[in-house]
Amino acid sequence: MHDDSLAQRRVARKEALAVVIATSAYGISFGALAVASGLDVWQACVLSLLMFTGGSQFAFIGVLGAGGLAAIPAAIASSALLGVRNAAYGMRLSALIGPGALRRLAAAHFTIDESTAVALAQRERRAQLIGFWLTGIGIFVGWNITTFAGAMLGDLLGDPKAYGLDAAAASAFLALLWPRLRQRQAIVVGVAAAVVAAALTPALMPGMPVLVAALVAVVVGWMNWFSPRAVQMQEQEQEQEL
Repeated sequence: MHDDSLAQRRVARKEALAVVIATSAYGISFGALAVASGLDVWQACVLSLLMFTGGSQFAFIGVLGAGGLAAIPAAIASSALLGVRNAAYGMRLSALIGPGALRRLAAAHFTIDESTAVALAQRERRAQLIGFWLTGIGIFVGWNITTFAGAMLGDLLGDPKAYGLDAAAASAFLALLWPRLRQRQAIVVGVAAAVVAAALTPALMPGMPVLVAALVAVVVGWMNWFSPRAVQMQEQEQEQEL
């Protein structure tokens, strides 16, 4: 039993390291695109330090790049809506993290898609904790380093329009989203949100169509999370853990 536990912990470390390396690479794109959207190098770095959730960050600079300073409220709102999913992750991981205000505060900052996925993929509690903390902290360090590198690169390039970077934020966000579209419902929600955004673009100020589309996706996601079937699956998982 002891040998099995050690083996599970080694697997958790290996999986965490692989995810850290793969995910941190996205930071280069974010840094360059953040500068192309109008932020300076230090603003891009601070955004990664404080926000630290890839999808929301790409959404923020995408809206900001499309609407400029006038779109800042919509950019903040759309990125916040996309970050709501982390609250669901937090509820799922609450029992694993355990008590302690400082521990929970730190865990909240490192609760992202990747740290949650690696943690929940493990079978032993200690391996889950290793997977969560190693993935979350590792990506945080790597993401911020590559954000700085990408921002410096983007700053050296000069005018983003000369390289097509002014429209690249949406492409980068789509690339980040594409691997997650594995279920039929996710595809349907994505298509519906895109249709809503496209339909509202002529009528609303820049950033607002994305905000409304994100709201549609979040509402559907929360309805699915609290649906009878989802609740039943969560209860079954809890019974298996006990």
